[in-house]
Amino acid sequence: MDDHSISQQEILAANIAEVRSHIAKAAERAGRNPDEVTLVAVSKTRPVELVKLAYSLGVVHFGENRVQEALPKIAAFRPQDMRWHMIGHLQSNKAGKVVGNFDCVHSVDSLRLAQTLDRHAGELGVRLPILLQVNIAGEESKEGMAAAEAPSLARQIGELPHLEVQGLMTIAPLVADAEEVRPVFRALRVLRDRLRDELPQHSWHHLSMGMTDDYTVAIEEGATIVRVGRAIFGERITHPERQTQNEVR
Repeated sequence: MDDHSISQQEILAANIAEVRSHIAKAAERAGRNPDEVTLVAVSKTRPVELVKLAYSLGVVHFGENRVQEALPKIAAFRPQDMRWHMIGHLQSNKAGKVVGNFDCVHSVDSLRLAQTLDRHAGELGVRLPILLQVNIAGEESKEGMAAAEAPSLARQIGELPHLEVQGLMTIAPLVADAEEVRPVFRALRVLRDRLRDELPQHSWHHLSMGMTDDYTVAIEEGATIVRVGRAIFGERITHPERQTQNEVR
């Protein structure tokens, strides 16, 4: 291993340790067990070599936004204990490539998409864990079902035999102070609790919320999955014309 690789490994190890420390402290402030929180390292735009390095440092959950970018990585590296999460907006025509490659889909935002995923899962004879993406803040630039329609859609999606509804996901607004989005995370937790009461046949145990800028606040409000990219892998070059509403920060 050359000096550059050693340096990169040391930086990555320090970043992961710092994120895990922040997760633990946030959980403790909320009176929660840090083990209840799953860290998903967002590897979008990162090479598979960096994914392998993070895995060697104990990270086993990785999140990707774009199907076409993710598939070569998944084909190249998929240890038995590793889990790939689809966290970006997913079009129905890409659903067939997701089932069988990803272990969980966070971004189910419509009945049509759910039905397509269910059909492909049925063809493969698998049951796919999913989260329902809710645009809890009502931002026009964000994907996700409206909070008001979530109970009805959850009921319909929950009847699909090859999908396992495990909870909710949201993308909070980008703000200067993470405290500003605390009500967003709280509202998602309240909605989840309502759905758990109305549809107790599903576990509803996951709340996927919180990214680099706000994951500690999300944990304090009940997040069980945080999606962290920049705080682990560092800054990256982005092309404004390619940014999407699900751009991970």
